[in-house]
Amino acid sequence: HRRGGRSSQGHGSGRCSGRESLDKMSQNVLATPRGAEAPSPSVYLSKRGNSIRQHQGTLQEGFVQYAANKYHVTDNPEGIINLGTSENKLCYDLLHARLTRPDMLYVEPSLLQYSDWTGRTFLREEVAKFLTHYCGSPKTLNADNVVVMNGCGSLFSCVAAVICDPKDAILIPTPFYGVITDDVDLYSDVKLFHVHLDCEVTIKDYRAFHLTVEKLEEGLTKAKQEVAVILMNPHNPLAEIYTPEEMIAFLEFAKRNDLHAIVDELYMLTVFDESVTFHSVLSLDSLPDPLRTHVMWGLSKDFAMSGIRAGTLYTENRELVEALAQLGCFHGIPGTVQHQVAQLLQDRAWIDNEFLPENRRRLKAAHSFLTGELRSMGIPFLDRPAALFVWADLREYLQESSFQEELNLWRCFLRHNVLLSCGQAFSCSTPGWFRIVFADQHLHLGGPFMPDVSK
Repeated sequence: HRRGGRSSQGHGSGRCSGRESLDKMSQNVLATPRGAEAPSPSVYLSKRGNSIRQHQGTLQEGFVQYAANKYHVTDNPEGIINLGTSENKLCYDLLHARLTRPDMLYVEPSLLQYSDWTGRTFLREEVAKFLTHYCGSPKTLNADNVVVMNGCGSLFSCVAAVICDPKDAILIPTPFYGVITDDVDLYSDVKLFHVHLDCEVTIKDYRAFHLTVEKLEEGLTKAKQEVAVILMNPHNPLAEIYTPEEMIAFLEFAKRNDLHAIVDELYMLTVFDESVTFHSVLSLDSLPDPLRTHVMWGLSKDFAMSGIRAGTLYTENRELVEALAQLGCFHGIPGTVQHQVAQLLQDRAWIDNEFLPENRRRLKAAHSFLTGELRSMGIPFLDRPAALFVWADLREYLQESSFQEELNLWRCFLRHNVLLSCGQAFSCSTPGWFRIVFADQHLHLGGPFMPDVSK
């Protein structure tokens, strides 16, 4: 049931009513949005251990429920359909065919032994070649500047640990992928300072959730102990693609203020409109501050392999690489998996002729299907040709404009066995926005999308 009568199909435009103050946000359901009471403190754990045990946000809560009751067309047709976790489930057939070729089934003694904790040399060399080619680098990237760990979450955690001290903060525009909060905080006690982007379109801000240098500057003046800024391109959850000019401006802002720039390019190959080109910061002729610019990429999104757990960092800062090497023993990847990743990355024929074209075709079709459904229901959304999800405006389905009502709507979807991700999981400053993953089978997407929110 809708609140009000607006039925605009505009893509991200419209007023933002009921915006709560940040002080109020910090005290409401954003703090611990759990479906059940947090467990009581354990005498066997430290204060930190209890804090970690008791912490759970909506992304974690939803996934736990999904994992216990996964939808399956025959075995569990009444299970939960997961349109909340950013995974590409469209290309298993392509991946299975490639990952079961003979060159993947290889074991030698060295793969079963300890190695360089920044990643085995053969893998770092392939990553450097891969990034040189697909990022369009004007120069050959150096394998010694590559660090490989078991996922970009580990890289976020380790980078925060070695560039920040406890209680330091990292500047980040919101909304953003909320698990980064845990990545930098749980081990290292590093905080994120939010630069809130507004969904309202004005004469000055012609794009919803528009990031500008002026907004970063404004956020920096309010922050304390800032040492870095996180930039995501393509963006999660907005799916925004920033231009080279915008990224250069952001990097120059970081340089002026002596900030590290952590650039997340996890979705760089997940652009499915042929008329749109993504430009990596590694394609620039020169970086404004190369020793403070660190670029992340991994296989989870672009290669639909989130379970492989392989993330990479490229940085010209040798001291940073050396510090990360000391933490690598906690975040290593099995030698046999490193071999498989290297074989995959060097197979340009398969990547360029089989996987990428078909993956993009399927993503484009799935995106068109979901956005067509949203349009038919008059639900506004950001129409962007990248990533695996759509940022949709469900404010009209809230009984009132509050984060508690947003949480109620999220739980209503979950009661009807559909898992989405609500805006507060991304620290969105306006209640009612949801991230909907479209990289799933049409059978899943074709069910009744909007449940009766009165139930």
